[in-house]
Formats: sequence, structure tokens, C-alpha cells
Amino acid sequence: MASLKELKGRINSVKSTQKITKAKQMVAAAKLRRAQAAAEAARPYAERLSGVMASLAGMVSGDSAPKLLAGTGSDKRHLLVVVNTDKGLCGGLNSNIVKAAKVKARALIAEGKDVKFYLVGKKGRAPIKRDFANNIEKHFDTSTVRNPGFEEAEAIADDLIERFEKGEFDVAHLVYPIFQSALAQDPTVDQLIPVPSPEGGATGGDAVVEYEPGEEEILEELLPRYVKTQLFGALLEREASEQGASMTAMDNATRNAGDLINKLTIQYNRSRQAAITTELIEIIAGAEAL
Repeated sequence: MASLKELKGRINSVKSTQKITKAKQMVAAAKLRRAQAAAEAARPYAERLSGVMASLAGMVSGDSAPKLLAGTGSDKRHLLVVVNTDKGLCGGLNSNIVKAAKVKARALIAEGKDVKFYLVGKKGRAPIKRDFANNIEKHFDTSTVRNPGFEEAEAIADDLIERFEKGEFDVAHLVYPIFQSALAQDPTVDQLIPVPSPEGGATGGDAVVEYEPGEEEILEELLPRYVKTQLFGALLEREASEQGASMTAMDNATRNAGDLINKLTIQYNRSRQAAITTELIEIIAGAEAL
């Protein structure tokens, strides 16, 4: 049984931890507002860009279609771009993203495909390396930037497009979390390259739209921007998901610390009472012996 001094030390230690988790919860809550607003503001732009691409892609086919839209003509080599966080203490967010990536990778391997990983963020490296050590193509570090933004998304997109043009892979999939709320961040797997032809057809209904210059020239400029926008949106969703998951995890940790403090305090009081009772019994027994 622990001594009174040990119990008191444990209580003080848990109280210190509770102060830290409470502070991190408040910081995450403050950052979440900005991150959520940024992620939600980027969604309409991405949706509108998809609509414009739907209009253009329906008018371009065959040999005239850009490679980013038409693909290489093969789907043998697949690249999984996995977007994880750079910091921990955000619950099961990173493990859920890694789990979704592994499920997709095993499904592709079962179909006879070659699978490689392009890892963005630090926290997904170790768990993926345990199962796919020889399949990791590259690590892209975003930890050196306080708030990764469009510049980082553009660098990732340029690297991926260059690799695609060199024929290093046929299909790239983007694995990232979509922020729903502080309690829910859904891992999602979307095809990134070649750019999938958006569903929904032309955005103007039955209206006839003439493009200047031609559709092919516009798509040549628009497709790389679409890839960059998707990656930028994934980074924003990651940031919002990280802060939401961190706030929830720290709130749970603070509550658990409070419960543990209560249990240790009860145990301390019982041990202290038992020690006092034992001393009284010894004093009384000694007095009677005299």
C-alpha cells in the first residue's frame, strides 16, 4: 500500500498534468475557430472549380485531352499521398488516417497493383513504416512552417505533377481528414492524379458556352491549379481536424485527471485516517498497560 507521502506526491503530479491539459485545451479551442473558418471558406472555391472543370472536361476527349486529365493509359502504379499532422496529442486522428491509407493500400495490392506512399506530416511515418517500410517514396516535412498554406500545397503539387510527367506513377490518391466537428473528423480517400472528370456535366445547364482560348489551353492551366487547390484544402482540413481532435482529447484528459485526483484524495484521506486510528489505539493500549 502506498504511503501518505507517495499519495500526496501523486496527487500533486496529476494536478500539474491537469493544468497542462486544460491549457492545451484552451489553446486548441482558440486555434480551432480560425482553422475551421479557413477550411469552410476554401470549400466553395473548390466546388466551383470542380464545376468549371466539369464544363470543360465534357468538351475535351481523346488525344486532345491533357495528360493530367487523360492519364497514362495504365493504372498499375499507385501513389498514396497521406496527409497526417506534425504534432500529437490529438486523439485517434492520425491512427484513423493511417488505417484508411493501409486499407486502401492492401486493397490495391490485392488487385495486383504497385503501391507507394508519399507522406505529408510526421505522425504518419512510423506506423506506415512498420508495415510498408519498402514502399515509402518520400517524406514532405511541413513541421518547419507554423501554419502550412498554399505555398506548401503548391510545392507538393509541383513535385507530384513532375513525378507524374516522368512516369513514376499512374494514379495518385489523396488520403486526408475532413473536418465535421470537434468530435468527428472523417478520413477520406480521393483520386488526385489523373484528375477525375467531375460529375454533373456543364455548369450552365443547356446554355452554350464558348471559351477563349480553347478548352484544351484552359485545362492545361486549370488542371495543375485544381491539384494545388485539392492539396491546399487537405492541409486546411488537416489543421481544423487537428485542433478539433486536440481540444476533445485534452478535454477528456482533463476530466480523467479530475477523476483520478478525486480517487487519490479519497485513498489519501482513508490512509491518513487509518494511520491516526492506529496511533490512537497504540496510545490507549499503552496507557492501559501502565
